[in-house]
Amino acid sequence: MKGDILCFSHLRWNFVFQRPQHLLTRCARDRRVFVVEEPVFDAVDRSHITITHAPARVRVVVPHLRELDRECEADVQRRLLDDLIVTEHIRPEVLWYYTPMSLRFSDHLNAPAVVYDCMDELSNFAGAPPGLRDAERALLRRAGVVFTGGRSLYEAKKHLHQNIHPFPSSVDVDHFATARSGNLPEPPDQAGLPYPRIGFFGVLDERLDRDLIAGLADLRPQYQFVLLGPVVKIEPAWLPHARNIHYLGQKSYTELPQYLAGWDVAMLPFARNDATRYISPTKTPEYLAGGRPVVSTSITDVVHPYGDLELCRIADTPQEFAEAIDAALAEDAVTRQQTADALLATMSWDATWQAMSEHIDALCGKDSASCSIISSLVPGSPAPSWPSASPQALEKRF
Repeated sequence: MKGDILCFSHLRWNFVFQRPQHLLTRCARDRRVFVVEEPVFDAVDRSHITITHAPARVRVVVPHLRELDRECEADVQRRLLDDLIVTEHIRPEVLWYYTPMSLRFSDHLNAPAVVYDCMDELSNFAGAPPGLRDAERALLRRAGVVFTGGRSLYEAKKHLHQNIHPFPSSVDVDHFATARSGNLPEPPDQAGLPYPRIGFFGVLDERLDRDLIAGLADLRPQYQFVLLGPVVKIEPAWLPHARNIHYLGQKSYTELPQYLAGWDVAMLPFARNDATRYISPTKTPEYLAGGRPVVSTSITDVVHPYGDLELCRIADTPQEFAEAIDAALAEDAVTRQQTADALLATMSWDATWQAMSEHIDALCGKDSASCSIISSLVPGSPAPSWPSASPQALEKRF
């Protein structure tokens, strides 16, 4: 067993199953993985942490802070993190960052490998915290390796670090290929919808082109537009509504192939704005693995390579998008699926994690297990005396 990973994430583990979950569940096959989420301000008496065991042996750590802790949030989180390390007998070999803001309370930790998995340009998103760009610059100075969530993001940041590598969205082909079988049960909330169905799954937020969806529903009243996912950072009332637009809510990763199997076309109706400039949608290869034709707006990491390979039709206006859907409904799928399968065979999450882990092992040396005890709570101090591990579900209070 290799040394432990401490991951700092701005995304909730039990939110949408995406890049962090795909990578860290694979990491947890031979490492202990602790995912430290952003705090919730619901503590009544004292700030504390809760630890729960997610599937695949990932431990999810949630800091619970008091409202009065907002003024000293970083100090409280630092104290909770130190307690976590001691109580859980953690010997971090890897500090893995999804959000640079976590440096505020973790910059006193050392580890052989510091990883920045830059999956998005977070500073371009609605509600980005003040100081995010400065925090990212600090993290880039500390990181031993940087991964980017797509090719365009790599091109934008490659000059900022000497050891940076693009790892675009990968796919669990076997999981989504079940949508091709014709044997999956129809979900009850989709079963009564007429055909043809044009579907999307993902977070419904500021990246969604709401005007495009409204225009499509108006131009093609005979098509049913099905959108799955939680509504985040926008008011639900802001979403377009029509008789042929159907919001079915958030679904689990396990359920997605069942919905995908009932769609005639899958869509990527993303707005073209700052928040989408560098995205590499994981759902693109997932749609293709499920055997669906895809229509997308001109997101750079969708145009290249999927548009270039004619695996995805690209359209931006409602009229163009509607016509692309028409063409997708009429196409002969055999050639597209052959091309898609050849591409998908090169981009599994297993292969992506293997390549990432080789970069991490290179930072630790050939015998990475020998590096696992280098970390300490204070830079330059000796390793602490570690107590025994806690029970499977721990709640530690100060």
